[in-house]
Amino acid sequence: MNETVNLALWLGFLLGLKHATEADHIVAVSTIVSEQRSVWRSALVGALWGIGHTASLLIASIIVISLRVAIPETIAAYLEFGVALMIILLGTHVLYRVLRDNRRVHVHAHEHDGYTHTHLHFHDERSAHDSRDAAHGAHHTHVIGNLGWKPLLVGMVHGLAGSAALTLLVLTEVMRGGSSALGLAYLLVFGIGSIGGMLLMSALIGLPFVFTAERFARLNVPIRVLAGLGSILFGFYYAWETWAG
Repeated sequence: MNETVNLALWLGFLLGLKHATEADHIVAVSTIVSEQRSVWRSALVGALWGIGHTASLLIASIIVISLRVAIPETIAAYLEFGVALMIILLGTHVLYRVLRDNRRVHVHAHEHDGYTHTHLHFHDERSAHDSRDAAHGAHHTHVIGNLGWKPLLVGMVHGLAGSAALTLLVLTEVMRGGSSALGLAYLLVFGIGSIGGMLLMSALIGLPFVFTAERFARLNVPIRVLAGLGSILFGFYYAWETWAG
Protein backbone atom coordinates (compact mmCIF):
# COMPACT_ATOMS: atom_id res chain seq x y z
CA MET A 1 0.00 0.00 0.00
CA ASN A 2 2.79 2.43 0.93
CA GLU A 3 4.54 1.74 -2.35
CA THR A 4 1.34 2.50 -4.25
CA VAL A 5 0.88 5.77 -2.36
CA ASN A 6 4.47 6.83 -2.94
CA LEU A 7 4.18 6.00 -6.62
CA ALA A 8 0.98 8.06 -6.90
CA LEU A 9 2.60 11.04 -5.17
CA TRP A 10 5.73 10.87 -7.33
CA LEU A 11 3.53 10.64 -10.39
CA GLY A 12 1.66 13.72 -9.22
CA PHE A 13 4.91 15.64 -8.81
CA LEU A 14 6.14 14.68 -12.28
CA LEU A 15 2.80 15.54 -13.84
CA GLY A 16 2.96 18.89 -12.05
CA LEU A 17 6.34 19.58 -13.66
CA LYS A 18 4.92 18.68 -17.04
CA HIS A 19 1.78 20.71 -16.42
CA ALA A 20 3.90 23.87 -16.18
CA THR A 21 5.05 23.41 -19.78
CA GLU A 22 1.57 23.56 -21.32
CA ALA A 23 1.27 26.15 -24.06
CA ASP A 24 -1.34 28.41 -22.43
CA HIS A 25 0.73 28.57 -19.23
CA ILE A 26 3.94 29.41 -21.08
CA VAL A 27 2.29 32.10 -23.21
CA ALA A 28 0.62 33.77 -20.22
CA VAL A 29 3.76 33.79 -18.08
CA SER A 30 5.97 34.99 -20.96
CA THR A 31 3.94 38.20 -21.21
CA ILE A 32 4.70 38.97 -17.55
CA VAL A 33 8.32 37.84 -17.78
CA SER A 34 8.86 40.13 -20.79
CA GLU A 35 8.64 43.10 -18.40
CA GLN A 36 11.38 41.82 -16.08
CA ARG A 37 15.05 42.72 -16.28
CA SER A 38 16.65 39.95 -14.21
CA VAL A 39 16.55 36.17 -14.32
CA TRP A 40 15.81 36.07 -10.59
CA ARG A 41 12.70 38.21 -10.98
CA SER A 42 11.65 36.12 -13.97
CA ALA A 43 11.94 32.98 -11.87
CA LEU A 44 9.94 34.69 -9.10
CA VAL A 45 7.13 35.33 -11.58
CA GLY A 46 6.94 31.60 -12.29
CA ALA A 47 6.99 30.71 -8.60
CA LEU A 48 4.18 33.17 -7.83
CA TRP A 49 2.19 31.80 -10.76
CA GLY A 50 2.62 28.29 -9.34
CA ILE A 51 1.54 29.38 -5.86
CA GLY A 52 -1.62 31.02 -7.22
CA HIS A 53 -2.30 27.99 -9.42
CA THR A 54 -1.89 25.60 -6.50
CA ALA A 55 -4.00 27.70 -4.11
CA SER A 56 -7.05 27.91 -6.38
CA LEU A 57 -6.68 24.26 -7.38
CA LEU A 58 -6.64 23.12 -3.76
CA ILE A 59 -9.65 25.27 -2.83
CA ALA A 60 -11.68 23.92 -5.74
CA SER A 61 -10.51 20.39 -5.00
CA ILE A 62 -11.49 20.51 -1.33
CA ILE A 63 -15.02 21.46 -2.36
CA VAL A 64 -15.22 18.84 -5.12
CA ILE A 65 -13.66 16.00 -3.11
CA SER A 66 -15.76 16.78 -0.03
CA LEU A 67 -18.97 16.66 -2.05
CA ARG A 68 -17.74 13.83 -4.29
CA VAL A 69 -18.96 15.57 -7.42
CA ALA A 70 -17.26 16.50 -10.68
CA ILE A 71 -17.18 20.00 -12.14
CA PRO A 72 -19.70 20.15 -15.03
CA GLU A 73 -18.21 20.32 -18.51
CA THR A 74 -20.09 23.53 -19.24
CA ILE A 75 -18.45 25.34 -16.32
CA ALA A 76 -15.05 23.90 -17.28
CA ALA A 77 -15.49 25.23 -20.83
CA TYR A 78 -16.36 28.71 -19.54
CA LEU A 79 -13.28 28.68 -17.30
CA GLU A 80 -11.06 27.69 -20.23
CA PHE A 81 -12.63 30.45 -22.33
CA GLY A 82 -11.83 32.87 -19.51
CA VAL A 83 -8.20 31.79 -19.69
CA ALA A 84 -8.18 32.58 -23.42
CA LEU A 85 -9.57 36.07 -22.79
CA MET A 86 -7.00 36.62 -20.05
CA ILE A 87 -4.16 35.67 -22.41
CA ILE A 88 -5.47 38.17 -24.98
CA LEU A 89 -5.59 40.90 -22.32
CA LEU A 90 -2.05 40.08 -21.17
CA GLY A 91 -0.73 40.36 -24.71
CA THR A 92 -2.61 43.61 -25.26
CA HIS A 93 -1.13 45.02 -22.06
CA VAL A 94 2.38 44.15 -23.22
CA LEU A 95 1.84 45.97 -26.52
CA TYR A 96 0.35 48.95 -24.69
CA ARG A 97 3.37 49.14 -22.38
CA VAL A 98 5.85 48.90 -25.23
CA LEU A 99 4.19 51.14 -27.79
CA ARG A 100 2.72 53.75 -25.43
CA ASP A 101 5.19 54.09 -22.58
CA ASN A 102 8.48 53.21 -24.29
CA ARG A 103 9.83 56.34 -25.92
CA ARG A 104 12.09 54.32 -28.20
CA VAL A 105 9.09 53.22 -30.24
CA HIS A 106 7.31 55.59 -32.59
CA VAL A 107 4.77 55.28 -35.34
CA HIS A 108 6.06 57.18 -38.35
CA ALA A 109 4.11 58.18 -41.43
CA HIS A 110 5.95 58.89 -44.69
CA GLU A 111 4.55 59.98 -48.01
CA HIS A 112 5.97 58.51 -51.21
CA ASP A 113 4.53 59.20 -54.66
CA GLY A 114 1.25 60.35 -53.20
CA TYR A 115 0.89 57.34 -50.88
CA THR A 116 1.24 57.49 -47.10
CA HIS A 117 3.14 54.65 -45.44
CA THR A 118 2.96 54.04 -41.71
CA HIS A 119 5.43 51.86 -39.81
CA LEU A 120 6.97 51.33 -36.42
CA HIS A 121 10.37 52.84 -35.74
CA PHE A 122 12.65 51.49 -33.00
CA HIS A 123 15.27 53.89 -31.66
CA ASP A 124 18.43 52.57 -30.12
CA GLU A 125 19.31 53.49 -26.55
CA ARG A 126 21.39 56.51 -27.52
CA SER A 127 18.59 58.12 -29.51
CA ALA A 128 15.83 57.56 -26.98
CA HIS A 129 13.95 60.68 -25.99
CA ASP A 130 14.12 59.84 -22.31
CA SER A 131 17.34 59.27 -20.44
CA ARG A 132 18.35 55.80 -19.28
CA ASP A 133 17.84 56.74 -15.67
CA ALA A 134 14.32 58.04 -16.23
CA ALA A 135 13.29 54.92 -18.14
CA HIS A 136 14.96 52.74 -15.51
CA GLY A 137 13.05 54.41 -12.71
CA ALA A 138 9.73 54.22 -14.51
CA HIS A 139 10.27 50.53 -15.21
CA HIS A 140 10.97 49.65 -11.61
CA THR A 141 7.95 51.59 -10.42
CA HIS A 142 5.82 49.44 -12.68
CA VAL A 143 7.44 46.17 -11.64
CA ILE A 144 7.27 46.82 -7.91
CA GLY A 145 3.61 47.76 -8.19
CA ASN A 146 2.55 44.77 -10.30
CA LEU A 147 4.91 41.83 -9.81
CA GLY A 148 3.12 40.46 -6.77
CA TRP A 149 -0.52 40.30 -7.75
CA LYS A 150 -0.37 39.72 -11.50
CA PRO A 151 1.40 36.31 -11.53
CA LEU A 152 -0.71 35.15 -8.59
CA LEU A 153 -3.95 36.17 -10.29
CA VAL A 154 -2.96 34.58 -13.60
CA GLY A 155 -1.97 31.38 -11.80
CA MET A 156 -5.26 31.29 -9.89
CA VAL A 157 -7.27 31.60 -13.10
CA HIS A 158 -5.26 28.77 -14.66
CA GLY A 159 -5.74 26.68 -11.52
CA LEU A 160 -9.51 27.08 -11.62
CA ALA A 161 -9.60 26.22 -15.32
CA GLY A 162 -7.54 23.08 -14.76
CA SER A 163 -9.38 21.96 -11.66
CA ALA A 164 -12.11 20.17 -13.63
CA ALA A 165 -9.82 17.62 -15.26
CA LEU A 166 -7.56 17.18 -12.24
CA THR A 167 -10.30 16.67 -9.68
CA LEU A 168 -12.01 14.20 -12.00
CA LEU A 169 -8.72 12.27 -12.18
CA VAL A 170 -8.41 12.30 -8.41
CA LEU A 171 -12.00 11.20 -7.88
CA THR A 172 -11.80 8.33 -10.36
CA GLU A 173 -8.23 7.08 -9.92
CA VAL A 174 -6.30 8.32 -6.88
CA MET A 175 -9.15 7.99 -4.37
CA ARG A 176 -10.37 4.66 -5.75
CA GLY A 177 -8.28 2.72 -3.28
CA GLY A 178 -7.49 5.53 -0.86
CA SER A 179 -9.11 8.43 0.92
CA SER A 180 -9.85 12.13 0.61
CA ALA A 181 -6.57 12.86 2.39
CA LEU A 182 -4.66 10.92 -0.28
CA GLY A 183 -6.47 12.81 -3.02
CA LEU A 184 -5.60 16.18 -1.50
CA ALA A 185 -2.01 15.05 -0.91
CA TYR A 186 -1.78 14.12 -4.58
CA LEU A 187 -3.02 17.54 -5.65
CA LEU A 188 -0.66 19.29 -3.21
CA VAL A 189 2.33 17.40 -4.59
CA PHE A 190 1.07 18.14 -8.09
CA GLY A 191 0.99 21.82 -7.17
CA ILE A 192 4.53 21.73 -5.80
CA GLY A 193 5.67 20.19 -9.06
CA SER A 194 3.94 22.91 -11.06
CA ILE A 195 5.59 25.59 -8.91
CA GLY A 196 9.05 24.14 -9.53
CA GLY A 197 8.38 23.56 -13.21
CA MET A 198 7.12 27.07 -13.86
CA LEU A 199 9.95 28.59 -11.82
CA LEU A 200 12.45 26.91 -14.14
CA MET A 201 10.48 27.65 -17.29
CA SER A 202 9.99 31.34 -16.49
CA ALA A 203 13.70 31.70 -15.73
CA LEU A 204 14.51 30.22 -19.15
CA ILE A 205 11.88 32.37 -20.87
CA GLY A 206 13.31 35.46 -19.20
CA LEU A 207 16.83 34.91 -20.57
CA PRO A 208 16.31 36.56 -24.00
CA PHE A 209 14.49 39.53 -22.45
CA VAL A 210 17.20 40.04 -19.82
CA PHE A 211 20.05 39.49 -22.27
CA THR A 212 18.74 41.94 -24.88
CA ALA A 213 17.81 44.54 -22.25
CA GLU A 214 21.38 44.59 -20.93
CA ARG A 215 23.45 44.17 -24.10
CA PHE A 216 21.24 44.62 -27.16
CA ALA A 217 18.67 47.18 -26.10
CA ARG A 218 17.57 47.80 -29.67
CA LEU A 219 16.42 44.17 -29.98
CA ASN A 220 14.58 44.14 -26.69
CA VAL A 221 11.58 46.17 -27.84
CA PRO A 222 10.87 44.12 -31.00
CA ILE A 223 11.12 40.91 -28.95
CA ARG A 224 8.59 42.24 -26.46
CA VAL A 225 6.31 43.29 -29.31
CA LEU A 226 6.50 39.75 -30.72
CA ALA A 227 5.69 38.34 -27.27
CA GLY A 228 2.60 40.54 -27.05
CA LEU A 229 1.43 39.73 -30.56
CA GLY A 230 2.06 36.02 -30.03
CA SER A 231 0.00 36.09 -26.84
CA ILE A 232 -2.93 37.81 -28.57
CA LEU A 233 -2.90 35.42 -31.52
CA PHE A 234 -2.64 32.37 -29.28
CA GLY A 235 -5.44 33.72 -27.08
CA PHE A 236 -7.79 34.03 -30.06
CA TYR A 237 -6.83 30.53 -31.23
CA TYR A 238 -7.37 29.10 -27.74
CA ALA A 239 -10.74 30.85 -27.46
CA TRP A 240 -11.84 29.49 -30.84
CA GLU A 241 -10.65 25.98 -29.95
CA THR A 242 -12.44 26.09 -26.59
CA TRP A 243 -15.66 27.45 -28.03
CA ALA A 244 -15.65 25.00 -30.93
CA GLY A 245 -14.91 22.11 -28.59
